Amino acid sequence: MSGTHGKKSNTKSTRSAAVPGSKPLRELDAQQLRVLRSVGREWRRVSAEPDVWRRALPVDPDLGSLPTPAQITPARFGRVVRVSPFGPTAPTAAPSPLAPAGTAEEGPPAPDAEPRPVDRPRAVYRLRRLLLGPALASTALARERMRKLVALPVLSADALSSVAYGPEAMLAVLVLAGTAGLGYSIPIAATIVFLMLAIGVSYRQTIRAYPRGGGSYIVASDNLGLFPGLAAAAGLMTDYILTVAVSISAGVAAITSAVPSLASSNVLIGVLAILVLLACNLRGIRQAGAIFAAPTYAFVIAMLALIVAGLVDAAGRDFHTVPHPPLNATEGLGILLVMRAFASGATAMTGIEAISNAVPAFKPVEWRNARTTLSWMVGLLVVLFAGIIALVHFSGILPRSQETVLSQLAHLSFGSGPMYVFTQAATAAVLLLAANTAFNDFPRVLSLLARDDHAPRLFARMGDRLAFSNGIILLSVAAGLVYVAFDGRTASLIPLYAVGVFLAFTLSQAGMVVHWWRLRDRHWRKSLLFNATGSLLSAIVLITAGITKFTEGAWVALVAVALFLVVTTRIRRHYDTVAAALRLQRHAIELPHHTITPRAVVPPKGVEGVDGSSASRELRDPRAFDETERARGAEEAEEVPEEIRHLSLVPIQTLDRAGMRALAYAASLQQPVLVIHVSTGAAEAERFRDQWLLWGDHLPLQELVSPYRAVIAPLVNYIEALHHQRPDLTLTVILPEIVVSQRRYSALHSRTAPRLRRALRPLRKVVVTTVPFHV
Repeated sequence: MSGTHGKKSNTKSTRSAAVPGSKPLRELDAQQLRVLRSVGREWRRVSAEPDVWRRALPVDPDLGSLPTPAQITPARFGRVVRVSPFGPTAPTAAPSPLAPAGTAEEGPPAPDAEPRPVDRPRAVYRLRRLLLGPALASTALARERMRKLVALPVLSADALSSVAYGPEAMLAVLVLAGTAGLGYSIPIAATIVFLMLAIGVSYRQTIRAYPRGGGSYIVASDNLGLFPGLAAAAGLMTDYILTVAVSISAGVAAITSAVPSLASSNVLIGVLAILVLLACNLRGIRQAGAIFAAPTYAFVIAMLALIVAGLVDAAGRDFHTVPHPPLNATEGLGILLVMRAFASGATAMTGIEAISNAVPAFKPVEWRNARTTLSWMVGLLVVLFAGIIALVHFSGILPRSQETVLSQLAHLSFGSGPMYVFTQAATAAVLLLAANTAFNDFPRVLSLLARDDHAPRLFARMGDRLAFSNGIILLSVAAGLVYVAFDGRTASLIPLYAVGVFLAFTLSQAGMVVHWWRLRDRHWRKSLLFNATGSLLSAIVLITAGITKFTEGAWVALVAVALFLVVTTRIRRHYDTVAAALRLQRHAIELPHHTITPRAVVPPKGVEGVDGSSASRELRDPRAFDETERARGAEEAEEVPEEIRHLSLVPIQTLDRAGMRALAYAASLQQPVLVIHVSTGAAEAERFRDQWLLWGDHLPLQELVSPYRAVIAPLVNYIEALHHQRPDLTLTVILPEIVVSQRRYSALHSRTAPRLRRALRPLRKVVVTTVPFHV
C-alpha cells in the first residue's frame, strides 16, 4: 500500500493488467474528463489555500509503501502465503496497513501477509482457513493454471463420464418400440459420433479465433448481438446446473447398482456429494484438479479394459450377437421416437464446450494447450461411446431399472470380482466428480455476465483462493434444489438436459460462421465450413429435443432460459440507470461562492499551539505522545465539543457524483480530511491516481493496494493503524452509498457500509456515517 498524497509516483515497472475476477475501474470518456476538470476548478475556487488540507492533517498516512510484485508474490511453494495475526500488537510501532501485526522489535510485517477479514468472528475466520486454506494473492493466479494432464480430467470429466448414461438414455427410448426399435441403435450412434467429431472440430476453430477464451456467451455476443449472447449464456447456465444434478444422480445410481441397500438414501448421498464438491472447489482450481484427476483417469482405464474384454469375448463368438429377451412394443416405431432416442443419446456430448470456456485456466501457450486437450477429449469420447454401443449390441443387454447398463456389462465381462468393483467404483467416482466441469465453467460465465452488468457485480469477484466463490456457492444451491426436486432420478433429469447445451452450441457455432465471414483471413472458408456444419447439426438436435421432449420436461429448460433473459436484461437496465445518474454533470457540482478552510486540530491539554511549537511537532510525530496521553485519549471521556478532535476518512471507489458528494460533505465539515482508495492492483491504482490529479488533487489521498482483492479487510486494518497512531482522535468514516427506490434492486449493490460498521464497532472513537445518493 502506498500514500500518494496526490503526487504521481513512478509505477511503470509495476503496471499490470486488471486483476481477473474484479470489475475494473471505469474509464472516463472525454465528456466526463472535461466535467471532472471543471469540478476541480470549482473546488480550487472555494478553497482558500489548496495545501491547507495537508497541513491540517493530524496523522501521517504513510504507514507503508507500495509493495513491488516480488514482495507480494506468495512465498511458500511459490503460491501459498503466510497468514499473520490481525491487529497491531505494539503501541510504539507504526504498523503496515497491509498487515499491521508486527512489533518494533520484530520489524515491519511481511508485505504479502494476508489481512484477516475482521467483519467475521475470529472462530469463523479460523474455521474458514482450516477448510479452504490460506488466501492466495492475485500474483499467484499464473501458478494456479493447469497443465494439459491436469486440465484433461478436470475439464473433460463431464464429457467422458456421459458415456455412463448417454447410451443407456438412447436405448431406454428405443426399447419402447421393441426389437425393431433396437435395430436403429447403431445408425443413431454413428450419427452421434459424427456429431461429436463435427462439434469438436468446430470448437477447435473457436479456440483459434478466441485464444483468450471463447465460450458461447462471448462468441455469440461478439458476432450475433446482445440477446443471442444472453440466450447462449442462459443455455450454458441451465446446462451447468443440470450437469451437476445429472452427474450426481448417475453416480449415485452406479453406487446403488452395486449396493442395492443404499437405494433408499440416494437423495442424501447426492446432497452430501454436492457439499464435498463445493468445499473442494472453494479451495481453488489447482487443488480441485489434483483431487479430481485420479478418478477420471481410473474411469478411462476401466472403460477401455471393459471394451477390450467385451470385444475379445465377442471375437470368440465371431462377433455374433447374443439374442436379447423378447420385447413387447409399447409405442409405434416412427420418426418422433427415433428423434427422441437421438436427442437422448446426444446428451453424451455435454461438456465438449468446457475447454473453450476455460482457455485462460491453461498454462502458456494457453490456446495451443487448450486445442491439444480438446483433441484428446474428443478422441477418448468417441472411442468410449462407440465401444459401449458396440458391447451392448454384441451382448444383447437391455436397460433395466434395478441395474445400469454399465454394471450389466461389467458383470458380464468381469463377473463380481475385483475388476467389477473397480469399474463400478471408478464409474461412481467420475460421475460424482464430473460435475466439477460445471464448477469450473459456471462461475466463469457468471463472472463475465457480472462484468458486463448482466448479473450482480458480486459474482465478478474472486474469492480468497482465486476461485469465483460466489458463483460456486450459487451453482451448488441451484443444483442441490434441482436434484432434490427430481428425487435424484436420472431418467427424469435427462429430458431437461439437451435443450440448454445445444442452444449454446448452435448460437456459438453460428457466431463463428459470422466471425469467419467478416474476417476472411487465411483458411477462412474451411473454418466457416466446419463451424457451419457444427451449427446446423446442433440446431437439428436442439429442435428435436425441444419438440420430442417438451412434455417430458424440456419445457422447464425453455422457461428457465426465458426467465434468465428477463432477469439479466432488467439487471442491465438498472445498472445503466444508476450509471447515468452517477455521471458527473456540471450543473450538479456548482458550489457556493465561499471559502472552505479546515479547522486547526485542537492540541492536547498542557501543550503549546499548532504554529510550529511542540504541539505541532507532536501532530507530525504521533509517537511523541507519552503513554498517559494515549490512555487518556482512548477513554471516550469527551463531554464537551471542544474536547473532540476530528479526522474525516472518506473511502471512495470512483470519482462519480456519489463520490464527489461524499467528498464535498466531508470538506463542508471544515475538519481535516483523508481520502482512501483501495485498488486491486497497481494498474487500477495508477488509473485512479490519474483521474485524481485531473480533478485537482485538492485533498490528501491514501492509496491502498490489496493483493488479495479484498476491500473491507485492508480498509479496516488501515483505519485501525490510524487509530493506533492517534488514539485521541475521533475518526469519522464517511461513505457514499447508493440508495435505490425499489428494494428488489438493493442486492445488486455492495453492502460496504454495514460491513464496515460491523467491523469497526470494536474500535473506540470511530464513527461510520453514510452520504446517501438516491437513484
